[in-house]
Amino acid sequence: MTPSPAPATPNEALTLFERTRSRTDALAAPLTPEDMMLQSMEDASPAKWHLAHTTWFFEEFILKPRLPGYQSPDDRFAFLFNSYYTQAGPRHARDKRGLVSRPGGQAVRDYRAHIEDSLARLLSAARDDADDIAGLVELGCHHEMQHQELLVTDLLHGLSFNPLLPTYKDPEPLAVTEEVPLSFTRHAGGLAEIGHSGSGFAYDCESPRHQTFLHPFEIADRPVTNRDWIAFIQDGGYDDPRHWFMEGHAVAQRDGWEHPLYWWKQDDEWWTYTLRGPQPVALDAPVVHVSYYEADAYARWAGARLPTEAEHEIAFKDTPIGGNLMGDAKNTGALRPLPGPGVWGDVWEWTASDFAPYPGFRPPEGALGEYNGKFMVNQRVLRGGSCATPREQMRATYRTFFYPHQRWQMLGLRLARDVT
Repeated sequence: MTPSPAPATPNEALTLFERTRSRTDALAAPLTPEDMMLQSMEDASPAKWHLAHTTWFFEEFILKPRLPGYQSPDDRFAFLFNSYYTQAGPRHARDKRGLVSRPGGQAVRDYRAHIEDSLARLLSAARDDADDIAGLVELGCHHEMQHQELLVTDLLHGLSFNPLLPTYKDPEPLAVTEEVPLSFTRHAGGLAEIGHSGSGFAYDCESPRHQTFLHPFEIADRPVTNRDWIAFIQDGGYDDPRHWFMEGHAVAQRDGWEHPLYWWKQDDEWWTYTLRGPQPVALDAPVVHVSYYEADAYARWAGARLPTEAEHEIAFKDTPIGGNLMGDAKNTGALRPLPGPGVWGDVWEWTASDFAPYPGFRPPEGALGEYNGKFMVNQRVLRGGSCATPREQMRATYRTFFYPHQRWQMLGLRLARDVT
């Protein structure tokens, strides 16, 4: 992972830093100390750890090597709050993060304040490497934005085990909507260019920009909805192995999948658990919390397929970034999918593409080079952002990735078809 080709100025980086940290604080503000400790599975992390790890990132990669005389408030934090950067040193076991009750919440907030003061001092100094530091700060802010998304989705998973089904945000009913007919837009295919180039922030895995050949295809104008998914359930889609990869069907049978994560039937109506508590499933909102295996099975059942990431990028590269994404610190957004035909926000959309390096990709040297390159195996690319993705993160080239069995993130799908 590298800073953008045209990094922010020190003043711009400081403004972005303050805005990003403020949003994280706002996301954590409603949480009790007990909420901050929840770790419901190895894939998820406690909210307190997210706050500390994003702080460690700035300390480890900017303050320690760049600010003369810098002293950490506690050298043991380097072990506790490293995630997977092997070149940065040893780290606490990932599946034991929820057992770290000390340092407490106030100590973590003090740690954040210490780093924020130190970084502001560094950015205010006249230095020959000021632009390089600004670029690293920009990188750290985008890293923290990713953890803002993880913070709320990890929290949702943890709270879902509470029989009281507590709310994180105030309940708010969705407006009654009418079904949006499924339609497709045709694309001619041919030689196309994808990937990031030019100014503006991007992760290293979005480059180099390169050519790829696309056969003619059609892509749906809206994501698959809950209404669509219920038809799949009612037609026995979960039980019919004809639609499934063998491995996916085995996982579904082993884990008892019969519907998306967080759904249940109550008085013959589908309900779901959300960050706003339990609510009836909104029929015309995009389906969410489905794995790649489920998404691919649904697409086959529907007589379609999942788009490749190149098809997705080409189809929507000129669509302005908007829609149901996470907002600013004062209004973090709906934090649940909303009915509508948009492409940005609501749910990340599974693609048929492996998370693999683009032609010519080379990870940077050092620990920061571990950010993306080491994960380019056995994972699938998703595009489009979700209701938990900060708006500042989004661009048409943005690639996120998850393992095909994972469901706890805001994961959905959009259909594509070959043109013959």
